[in-house]
Amino acid sequence: MKKNIGFGVLGLLLLALLGWAFMPTPADVEVAAVTQGRFERSVQEDGKTRLRERYVVSTPLNGRVARIALKQGDAVERDAVVATLWPVVPALLDERARAEQAARTGAMQAAVARAQANVGRAAAALDQVRAELGRSETLAQQGFVSPNQNETGRLNVRLRERELESARQEEDAARHELDQSRIALRQFSQTSVGAPQRAFEVRSPVSGKVLKVLQQSEGIVLAGTPLMELGDPSRLEVVVDILTEDAAQITPGTAVQLANWGGPEVLLGQVRLIEPAAFTKVSALGVEEQRVNAVIDISSPPEKWQALGDGFKVDVRVLVQVVENAVKVPVSALFPVGSRSGVFVLEGGRARLHEIEVAARNGVDAWVKTGLKTGTQVIVYPDSKLKDGDSVQPR
Repeated sequence: MKKNIGFGVLGLLLLALLGWAFMPTPADVEVAAVTQGRFERSVQEDGKTRLRERYVVSTPLNGRVARIALKQGDAVERDAVVATLWPVVPALLDERARAEQAARTGAMQAAVARAQANVGRAAAALDQVRAELGRSETLAQQGFVSPNQNETGRLNVRLRERELESARQEEDAARHELDQSRIALRQFSQTSVGAPQRAFEVRSPVSGKVLKVLQQSEGIVLAGTPLMELGDPSRLEVVVDILTEDAAQITPGTAVQLANWGGPEVLLGQVRLIEPAAFTKVSALGVEEQRVNAVIDISSPPEKWQALGDGFKVDVRVLVQVVENAVKVPVSALFPVGSRSGVFVLEGGRARLHEIEVAARNGVDAWVKTGLKTGTQVIVYPDSKLKDGDSVQPR
């Protein structure tokens, strides 16, 4: 009898050992708590600073610009002289061209003499018709000539006066052409070396600093050649290109955070403008994207970003959505359940499936409207084999 009882106890122990050996062990899981606080959804891109107003100073006419003494970073005042422009020296004359010019000068001298002769002839003709008019008027007073004949004489006087005026104008034009020919001929003679020339001064259109000097050395320049760039570094803005689908959610006045610009603090700003026209840009992966520029004003005090300059790189974070006192859950705890989202909640050592309504999400948290309470422990990175009711153990 006692022997049978001993075998029975031994059998029960074996059955207990077998049950314990084949009992499923709780799965190790990572858990996180549901929190309540500020929820932010943002668009993050790389941007760069630029001057709000940039001025390119260029030459208004052809000439020889003197060496520019200004350097990058130099301050300039409005209407200050930033460059000096001298007239361009005419081309050198070879022996053949000099001989042709000398012959042309002789022809001009002959043209002047011919014009002078025409003036003399016109003056003589005018004296003649004036004398004839005087005799005709005397005879008309005595009744020997018709008054109509005097009218013809007066008309002839006016015609001869106009001819004399025309001849004098032709003489004046011939003298000017002769002077032009003589100037070209003596331009490089010994008497013209060192002759004073009138310079043209290029002035600054604005008070600011020199950003770039594009023409440092002396040289011949054409009209419209850029000499330097001017601007005010204290008036900066940030430009960033963002995807058009993100830009559709951004309005002027949206808050912006600027980080990793080189300073210790995160700068604040706001969107001033979303440009109306988009453009195509190829990403690093070779994908064509439609992007548009957003212009941002820096609202932090200028003394906090004095080290910033034109063309500096900054990390831009545009706060598209901000919700205070929002219930938040890590996005790593979410998984799709039909058309909704689900999470595994830790309850009494077991994983319980809860369906929740997610209003929005960012890269870290999701804003939960319904389905969870603050402080609830949820399983993050749940295994695909985990089911509702499975035994779990937090790590």
